[in-house]
Amino acid sequence: MSSIQELASGLWLGEFSGIIVGKTRAFSDSFVQKVSESISTTTCGSEADEMESCRDEKAAFFLKMMAIAAILIFGVCGVATPLVGKKRRFLRTDSNLFVAAKAFAAGVILATGFVHMLPDATSALTDACLPKYPWSKFPFSGFFAMIAALVTLLVDFVATQYYERKQEKQSPAILGDYVDIVTGSEIVSAEVNENSRKVFGEEEGGGMHIVGMHAHAAHHSHNHPHGQEACEGYPKVHNDSHSHSHSHSHGFGGGDEENNIRHVVVSQVLELGIVSHSIIIGLSLGVSQSPCTIKPLIGALSFHQFFEGFALGGCISQAQFSTFHSTMMACFFAITTPVGIAAGTALASFYNPNSPRALVVEGIFDSVSAGILVYMSLVDLIAADFLSKRMSCNVKLQVVSYVALFLGAGLMSSLALWA
Repeated sequence: MSSIQELASGLWLGEFSGIIVGKTRAFSDSFVQKVSESISTTTCGSEADEMESCRDEKAAFFLKMMAIAAILIFGVCGVATPLVGKKRRFLRTDSNLFVAAKAFAAGVILATGFVHMLPDATSALTDACLPKYPWSKFPFSGFFAMIAALVTLLVDFVATQYYERKQEKQSPAILGDYVDIVTGSEIVSAEVNENSRKVFGEEEGGGMHIVGMHAHAAHHSHNHPHGQEACEGYPKVHNDSHSHSHSHSHGFGGGDEENNIRHVVVSQVLELGIVSHSIIIGLSLGVSQSPCTIKPLIGALSFHQFFEGFALGGCISQAQFSTFHSTMMACFFAITTPVGIAAGTALASFYNPNSPRALVVEGIFDSVSAGILVYMSLVDLIAADFLSKRMSCNVKLQVVSYVALFLGAGLMSSLALWA
C-alpha cells in the first residue's frame, strides 16, 4: 500500500514540476518575444503612411537648416539677455521686470513638461506598434517622470550639501557682530549686520531657498515677524524671554554664500534637464523627412528656446559664475538643440523614427525630461520666487508675476495645437 502511495505521490510531483517548468518556459519565451518586438527596427503604424504622403527630402533639409539658424539665434538671445542685462537697472536679477519675466519663462517650462513632453511620452509608449504587454498594462510615462523628479530632488539635495561643505572648508563661517543691549533686568543679544534686513535663507532678489529650507525655518521660528512688520525693514526681535533664550542662534553670516550655492546647484541641474530634452527634440526634428511636421516645429521651438534660455540665463546670472564659466554654460545650452537637429539629419538615411525601438527610446527620454522640467519649474523657479518675502510684500509684483506665469503656461500650451 505504501509503495502505491509513493508511486502516486511521485507521479503527482513529476506532473506538478512539469507544469511549473512548462509555465516558466512559456513565460520566458513570451518575455523574450515581447522584448524583441519592443526593440524591432521595422516600420509600422498608420503614421508612417501619413509621413510618406508628405515626404520631401530636399524641402525637409532646407527647413532643417532654417530651424538650426532660428533656434540658435533665439536660444542665444534668450540666455544672453539676463547675462548681459544684469548691468542694466531694469534687467538686473533683483528688478521687478526680471522677476515677472522669469515667472513667464517658468510657465513656459512647466507647460513644456506637462503639455508637450509627457503626452508625447505616453503616446510613444502606448503606440499600437508596441506589444500590449507590458507597455499598455502599466503607465510607464508617468512612472518614469516620477522617478526622474525624485532623482532630480536627490541630486539637488546632494549637490547642495556638497557645495555647502566645500564652502565651509574653503572659508570659515563669518559670524555677525553682536552688541549686548541692557533692557531692565534682561540682556538681549542683537545682531548688527548690514544684511540683517534679509530673512536668513532669502536670496538677494527676494527669492527663497527650497532645498535646505530648515535654515530659514529656524530663523523664522525665533523672530516671528508677521504682517506689515515683516515687510518694514528687518524683523524685530520680540523683547521677551523667548527671544532671549534663542537669540544666540541667529548669528549667521554666511547667508550670501548659501544663496550663491543654491544658485550654482539650480543653474546646473536646470541645464541638465533642459539639455536632456533638447537633444531628443533636436533628434526628432532632424530625422523627420516631412515638411508638414517640421514647419510648425520651427516657430514653437524658437519660442520655447528663447524663454527656456531666459530662465537658465537668469539662474546663471544669480549664481555669479566667472565670465568664462557663464559663457560656456550659455553656449552649451544654445547649441544643444541645433546639434541634435544636425545629428538627426545625418542619421535620417538609416534611422527609422517609426520603429518600436525608436518609440521606446523616445518615450523613455521624453518621460524623464518631463519629470526633470516639472520639478525644476515648480520647485526651483516658481516656488522659490512666489514664496519669497519680497513677493508677499509687494501686491503689484504678485499680480504681475501670476499673470506672467499663467500667460507663459497658456501660450506654450496653446502651441500644442500645431506642434
